[in-house]
Amino acid sequence: MTDSPRDHALKVTLLGRSELWKTAAARTRRLSKRKTDDAADATSMVDDYRMLAHDVARVRRLLPDSRTREYLEAAYAQAHSTLYRPAWHPGHALLRLFRDDIPAVVRWLRPHIIWATALFILTVIAGYAMVHTYPDLIALFASPELIATVERGQLWTEGLLNVVPSSVLSLQILTNNIVVSLFAYCAGFLFGLGTLYIVGLNGLMLGAVFAFTSLHGLGDDLFSFVVAHGCVEISVMCLSGAAGAAVGEALIRPRAATRAESFQHAALQSGKLILACVLLLVGSGLIEGYISPNPKFPLPTRIAIGVSYWIFMIALLNGWLFKLLKLPKAIATH
Repeated sequence: MTDSPRDHALKVTLLGRSELWKTAAARTRRLSKRKTDDAADATSMVDDYRMLAHDVARVRRLLPDSRTREYLEAAYAQAHSTLYRPAWHPGHALLRLFRDDIPAVVRWLRPHIIWATALFILTVIAGYAMVHTYPDLIALFASPELIATVERGQLWTEGLLNVVPSSVLSLQILTNNIVVSLFAYCAGFLFGLGTLYIVGLNGLMLGAVFAFTSLHGLGDDLFSFVVAHGCVEISVMCLSGAAGAAVGEALIRPRAATRAESFQHAALQSGKLILACVLLLVGSGLIEGYISPNPKFPLPTRIAIGVSYWIFMIALLNGWLFKLLKLPKAIATH
């Protein structure tokens, strides 16, 4: 079917505007990456958008199956997203992260969190039972120096503040905890097997050490040391392992078109939770450096601090701390 003289003339005129399209596309790419203080530049962007919208309508009618249509539609879509992009405010983005995004990730990870927590509890019980029944097995989980100290009737934590200042101790503990949590997260990428190893091994070690100290009459002292920071610290380890296992599951059972897309989506989503975990570990490190080794704090105070901080963690991860805060609606001007 041949074109009418009118349609042929319109096609020629339309294709003659290709340099205008290239200029508009270049301006769109530039303004999509950074802001401009030039009012004329912004006005030209609006004119480009109107021109592209007009020409897209024409090319869809005159050249529906052409590369020209594909190019124009892509340029128009990018211009639209750039022009109507809402203003980015760091405070609003942070609020949205903790109020909406992280609670959504926690709900998505709930099955993984449940089984990671169950694994930790079961391995703690197993480690305690093993060493309580066969005390010599503590050598599998603790260093000779730690074993010798406990056998002398002392905890390795006694006098800790006499050796290392609280500020230095907190920094060391914080660094170690973040490394362990990140390792638990990344290890889960191995199809979830890394989570089994990290969470299971730490559960066995904790149970074994509690059993060994209890055999030497130091179980209560160890509990007094751990309770203030341990509730959140252990929870964060389970959360990190669960997040990593979810990424590993995305490789085993991809829910997107490809494994790479499934992995990318799971990693981006679970990474939001890891950010919250790192922030929580900052508090745990401060507590473990300033409160846990300090004998001036009685056991009821330590329990109150540990439980209160754990409740704070639950409120943070569920977005309860930010539910009353509202974000302003984005306004697009035409």
